[in-house]
Amino acid sequence: MAEPTRSLSGLTEQEAVEFHAQFKTTFSAFVVIAVLAHVLVWAWKPWF
Repeated sequence: MAEPTRSLSGLTEQEAVEFHAQFKTTFSAFVVIAVLAHVLVWAWKPWF
């Protein structure tokens, strides 16, 4: 049985796809929280 090929990161293709999907989800959540924080600060002190 052949071992799956691994990239420089040490991940298989399927592991890389799973990691990328999770990364996109958490990055999107971070961006939404950051935008919300910026909007709230702008509403609190528009000159800030």
